[in-house]
Amino acid sequence: MAKQTKSTKNATSAVTYKVVASNRRAYHEYFVEQKYTAGVVLASTEVKSIRGGKINMSDAYCLFKGDELWLRNVHIAEYYNGGMHNHETKRERKLLLQRRELRKLQAKVKERGFAIVPLEVLLTNRNLIKIEIALVKGKKSYDKRETIKERDVKRAMDRFE
Repeated sequence: MAKQTKSTKNATSAVTYKVVASNRRAYHEYFVEQKYTAGVVLASTEVKSIRGGKINMSDAYCLFKGDELWLRNVHIAEYYNGGMHNHETKRERKLLLQRRELRKLQAKVKERGFAIVPLEVLLTNRNLIKIEIALVKGKKSYDKRETIKERDVKRAMDRFE
């Protein structure tokens, strides 16, 4: 898989993101309503494993515990040279967002049909690891078939151009 890059302009300087891992299954299973970029609390060996691309987010989701947002079911492989200081591979990790964003997300999740799912793991040019999460709504099986049909039609059109 080719590495992707994104960039955003701040008032002070440009921040570029390199996509380390993405959750392609989330786009198939859900309609993405709104996206957020969140920081994540990690151990040092987790950071080294993520930089090496040893992360799996296929069954990952986010949930609220009190007023905090936690990331679950993300598998970060143990770092090869970690020794006795290695991390637990599927532990819960705290996500860092602004308080008003957390309140907005918490209100939406209480509505029926909404969930929070991680979409991508990003590495910034300032050596920070961020996670792009999204407020999503589940697709029905006929919606999934429509998406597959549209993708096939687009692929066929691109082939003839």
